Amino acid sequence: MLEDEVEEYLKEEENTCAHEKNLTEATKFFFAGFQSSQISRIFIFCFLLVIYWGTICGNLLIITLVSTSKILHTPMYFFISQLSIGDLLLPTDIVPNMLHILLNNGATITFIGCMTQLYFFCALETFECLLLTVMSYDRYVAICNPLRYSSIMTTAYCMRLAVISWLLGFSIAFIETITISVMTFCGPNIINHFFCDLIPLVELACSDTYSIEMEGYILSFPVVVIPITIIIISYINIIATILRFQSRIGRQKAFSTCSSHLIVVSIFYCTLLGVYIFPTGGQTLNIPKLTLCLFYTVFTPLFNPIIYSLRNKDIKDSLQETINKNVICSNIT
Repeated sequence: MLEDEVEEYLKEEENTCAHEKNLTEATKFFFAGFQSSQISRIFIFCFLLVIYWGTICGNLLIITLVSTSKILHTPMYFFISQLSIGDLLLPTDIVPNMLHILLNNGATITFIGCMTQLYFFCALETFECLLLTVMSYDRYVAICNPLRYSSIMTTAYCMRLAVISWLLGFSIAFIETITISVMTFCGPNIINHFFCDLIPLVELACSDTYSIEMEGYILSFPVVVIPITIIIISYINIIATILRFQSRIGRQKAFSTCSSHLIVVSIFYCTLLGVYIFPTGGQTLNIPKLTLCLFYTVFTPLFNPIIYSLRNKDIKDSLQETINKNVICSNIT
């Protein structure tokens, strides 16, 4: 009887040690990625590669035009160029690894690599939330206080708002990343996703997730709730002011200056809320969620420069002027 008890005790100790070993050796994650046929993966790879290069070229074009054209040296276009910088960095953080996953039908990533990707992803998403709020405030001042616009939205003030947005984005992301990095991960460590996102990582954690969940609720106020509230209030005042305009042409011009930003805000927040406010239970990444994730990480950074360039006369004029200058220079040489 004593021998049986000793044997049972030794087995329990062995299982405990094996369990602790699994917890301490969880240093890698495996991306399940896109579970489809090879032909489908090749097609998605080529499609995403084209989208990625289009995103890089489109946003670089916006940044170049804003920095070189004098007619675009205004607060609105300065903020658009900052948005383009974020739209360059976000897909660069996600897409190259996604393409690697597609080529290999899955891929592994180290714990440090995963936390790094998560950090920059959270930082850039938070920055974009804050910058879109700043841009709505800029449109509010331009429409509702046009006589004071130049005195309020000075170059120094715009720079300060942009720097604060960047610093807050990276600071809030640092808090989230540190909190999740100290959690214990166990099990197969299979992420049914194509990048290191917050929700799949929390679902893999063996330790108590109460702290990260509470932190998420608290940080949602400065990142989501307050920005959305400011944007809604700004546009209520903007629309009310525009409707009081006597001139029909004036109303159309005012609406056109705000419509591009409103479209970008709507696309960004609708996809973001669809993924994080109404998440799918468990790690199963169904087709709607996969589409939304692709939308705000891959397609939105491409759509932003298209929306601003196609609907903006100043940017089209600056592009035409730049092309004409290059043609003249090439003819001279």
